[in-house]
Amino acid sequence: MDNAQFIEIATLISAFSFGFLSSVHCVGMCGGIAGALSLSIPGGRRASRWLQVFYSACYNFGRIFSYGVAGTIAAGVSFETITFFSPDVGLIFLRILSAVILVFMGFYLAGWFPSFATLEHVGIPLWRRLEPLGRRFMPLKSPLYAFAYGAIWGWLPCGLVYSVLLYSASSGSALQGGLTMIMFGVGTLPAVFGISMASQWFLAMRRKDAVRKVVGLTVVVLGIASLVYTGGLFGEDCAVCGVDK
Repeated sequence: MDNAQFIEIATLISAFSFGFLSSVHCVGMCGGIAGALSLSIPGGRRASRWLQVFYSACYNFGRIFSYGVAGTIAAGVSFETITFFSPDVGLIFLRILSAVILVFMGFYLAGWFPSFATLEHVGIPLWRRLEPLGRRFMPLKSPLYAFAYGAIWGWLPCGLVYSVLLYSASSGSALQGGLTMIMFGVGTLPAVFGISMASQWFLAMRRKDAVRKVVGLTVVVLGIASLVYTGGLFGEDCAVCGVDK
């Protein structure tokens, strides 16, 4: 495995871990939305547990779809901007920034940097325009309405989402940025979905302080390792950095 591949894999694993272990916050933010979702399913279909699960899945797929779109846009714009000003070392800078953000995300997961998730106000102006649009899909007349509803609510201002979005913006490519946000969204599914005993077991494990610290420190180590691997890119003859060995 070369340096760039390691960094990409570490990015995806860390995004998933961040989503999974910060899902207490997700339940607080989206729990009421999920409840409204269930009540908005047509009466005859609401009686079927499996249809409720299907509608919930459509809602969550819509939410994660929006995360992926946001990550793709953020990473694409940041990559094009920074390589425009510094094409030789732009990607190296993004790799370093990504590793530093990853270290802070690890501190947050371990409970040592709670202020990392205080960015909600950034997206409030956009949300004021989108929130009325989401209401148009209520009640949920079909699974497609549930998907659209989730796609709108995926833009709900959330400090944790914005933290990972900042991380994805420094991932080095639009594709990697989108995948990073998707992995974060997948990590939140056990808590937001909450449909099985397995989910409850995972949630109970995630709440344990020792588990949070171990996973948080693991993410910190991944961030430090990413910095080391990024340093190795300076010694490679590759188009990534444009610097000869």
